[in-house]
Amino acid sequence: MEKQLHLNLLSSRPLPGGLQSGSKMRMGPGRKRDFSPLPWSQYFETMEDLEVGSDSAKDISFNAPPACGSQGPVLLLLHGGGHSALSWAVFTSAICSRVTCRVVALDLRGHGDTNVQNSEDLSAETMAKDVGKVVEALYGENPPPILIIGHSMGGAIAVHTSAANHVPSLLGLCVIDVVEGTAMDALNSMQNFLRSRPRTFKSVENAIEWSVKSGQIRNLESARVSMVGQVKRCEEPLSSPGISKGVSEGIIEEEEEDEDGGESNYKWKKEGDQEIKKESLFTWRIELAKTERYWDGWFRGLSSLFLSCPVPKLLLLAGVDRLDKDLTIGQMQGKFQMQVLPQCGHAVHEDAPDKVAEALAVFMVRHKFTEWKDGIQCVFPAC
Repeated sequence: MEKQLHLNLLSSRPLPGGLQSGSKMRMGPGRKRDFSPLPWSQYFETMEDLEVGSDSAKDISFNAPPACGSQGPVLLLLHGGGHSALSWAVFTSAICSRVTCRVVALDLRGHGDTNVQNSEDLSAETMAKDVGKVVEALYGENPPPILIIGHSMGGAIAVHTSAANHVPSLLGLCVIDVVEGTAMDALNSMQNFLRSRPRTFKSVENAIEWSVKSGQIRNLESARVSMVGQVKRCEEPLSSPGISKGVSEGIIEEEEEDEDGGESNYKWKKEGDQEIKKESLFTWRIELAKTERYWDGWFRGLSSLFLSCPVPKLLLLAGVDRLDKDLTIGQMQGKFQMQVLPQCGHAVHEDAPDKVAEALAVFMVRHKFTEWKDGIQCVFPAC
């Protein structure tokens, strides 16, 4: 069975006008925010396809040079469920501007632009093997030192990949806002959450606007590049019952934005309030509700697996309340480093890319995985 895994090889690009990555741009009174999509090329150097053969076929090596240069460890980035490699865009600029490193982000199977024969097999075992095969196809038998970083579902896959030793040159592990206890508790309400989302959007701009105003992504810049990887143009005719019933809500009115550029007041139209128009052409790339049978396998036993990984580990959380018993004990015993980044939503690396990059950079330098770039000084007293 041949799989084609779509890879983005990422590197930072200078941000215009001295802006820091993830910074908020002030808008004049009454001016609406810009929800137009941003191109991936503003953040990434290359976007390439990588073909990975089955176990019985020879892997096709990916011969492109590392996008962030030839020095430093490789940061292998695994996105959360429903997201894509583009969710790491702003973070990539932030981390590559701080420390010497190379960055590879991939669309996991069933997500983004990745194409596999069996896209519905999203088991932890299968996706962990995918990651190992990607590393082998990229670097052969002598891979460079690799630090795996995963968010949510991607964090769970990062742990499974590390525990199964699919990446022999593993240097360290960073998991962002996913722990077993909280994840397992949330599974019962996950379907309700997914049903509460709009099924379709009239445009990519509309999808970006929804993601920001609903709080899914709290950073406008991140949303403008990330949402492009989450939605696609509808393949079914608009007259299809599946599409018509899917439009559950949409933004129809917006009042003046508050001074801090925060969430504005808006109203939602519910199904039946307005006639579905031809602009409703975009829907989610993956139907997460159909992946429910794999959720338990992603998260059950995750804490003990995480603690068992014999490499330096960093856990970044949006709130300390997310810790379960095993991790609380492990953290007290010094088995991993932890940092809480408050005032963030679940998409921590998108909401606060600079804070996540700073925390990761400090972790990497502290363990002598890499060095600060010239002119960069650590803002954390611990350094």
